[in-house]
Amino acid sequence: MANKPSIPKGTRDFSPSEMAKRNYIFNTIREVYSLYGFQQIETPAMESLQTLMGKYGEEGDKLLYKILNSGNFLNKTSDEELIGRDTLHLAARICEKGLRYDLTVPFARYVVMHRDELVLPFKRYQVQPVWRADRPQKGRYREFYQFDGDIVGSDSLLNEIELMQIIDTVFHRFGVRVQIKINNRKILAGIAELIGEADKIVAITIAMDKLEKIGLDAVNEELRNDGVAEASIEKLQPFFHLSGDNDEKLRALEEIMAQSEVGTKGVEEMRYILEHLKTMEIENEVQLDLTLARGLNYYTGAIFEVKAKDVQIGSITGGGRYDNLTGIFGMPGISGVGISFGVDRIFDVLNALDLYPKETEVGTQFLFVNFGEKEALYCLPLISKFRKNGLSSELFPDTAKMKKQMGYANAKKIPFVVIVGEDEMAQGKLTLKDMATGEQSMLTADEVISKFRNN
Repeated sequence: MANKPSIPKGTRDFSPSEMAKRNYIFNTIREVYSLYGFQQIETPAMESLQTLMGKYGEEGDKLLYKILNSGNFLNKTSDEELIGRDTLHLAARICEKGLRYDLTVPFARYVVMHRDELVLPFKRYQVQPVWRADRPQKGRYREFYQFDGDIVGSDSLLNEIELMQIIDTVFHRFGVRVQIKINNRKILAGIAELIGEADKIVAITIAMDKLEKIGLDAVNEELRNDGVAEASIEKLQPFFHLSGDNDEKLRALEEIMAQSEVGTKGVEEMRYILEHLKTMEIENEVQLDLTLARGLNYYTGAIFEVKAKDVQIGSITGGGRYDNLTGIFGMPGISGVGISFGVDRIFDVLNALDLYPKETEVGTQFLFVNFGEKEALYCLPLISKFRKNGLSSELFPDTAKMKKQMGYANAKKIPFVVIVGEDEMAQGKLTLKDMATGEQSMLTADEVISKFRNN
């Protein structure tokens, strides 16, 4: 007996029912982006490793899926190199491409390559799968979709405010209560400067970003292992315990950051964003959180992260400003800010809370029963007419027992069954059965179309 096939850990198949739910998510986010003037693009699944490497920090580089060169990929590799088993060195020799880790770096590459075609500021959205060689666990997959929105070519903080509105609108439409956490990399840089560890800003932010996951003691130990002095770690502790509402935190930070130019700038940016958000009808909580660090190297200003309040799961949306990203591709001076919706985690959240609209899974609206060749031929023009009027319809393909055809309708959650037999054909009508109530009525095709087309 052949082995049962399987799929790689961290990947998933999706049934028609699940795809209906996922498309509801895609369509909802797409509609909101469009409301704000964003346009859709796509980029290849694979990029050159030169494009990807070094953009996500040391930890991110380890999670990149690398693609072996085609053909005899070992022909330029010596026996000594193979025996040496230096993974990074070998990968550089035998792999020139990799699967994209996110959509932001490919987007930066896109902007540089197509700069002569773009009208700035350029607002794009993009929904495609990404891949990370991570350890699979609840809410974390090796293949998953991101739904990004970015604005490039503008330094205005109004863009950050707009993205916060988009986040709020999307989750309000989903009916999910979320907490929108916001911080600023300039504040984090100011903290590193004030504790005397400005050169270790990356190590500090990576460690701080793990606070919720591993706890304060483990974060402090990681800082020690990264060479941060004990006295500096001690100075860092008050920042972990900063309390109060957003205004109180900003006032405290203003005093603390008085001796740091970059930190003061970060506080000013946060105050601008938070003050303007007060004038908007924001449904969800926006919280200034100093432990939010997002260790990715390219963020330079505001950073965002969204957590669901009613489901225990990781971040379901994140992003920030990345002033210097396009500079690594030879195009300095282009500022950008963006967010990424984690579609797969949102899918899990909506499943856990059962928040999908009832009509989400409705596919076929009308199933025409097949009594035989004559009846089937009679039904085909009617089905065509239904479809032309926007009513999803299908004819059962085989002449089967009524019980089987009704079972098919129930299994596919088809709400109405159309019965056309000798009597209906003689009267030029059809019998419409409501599968929910069992009620039947004899109507003309035009009457059915008129009744349901407006619905």
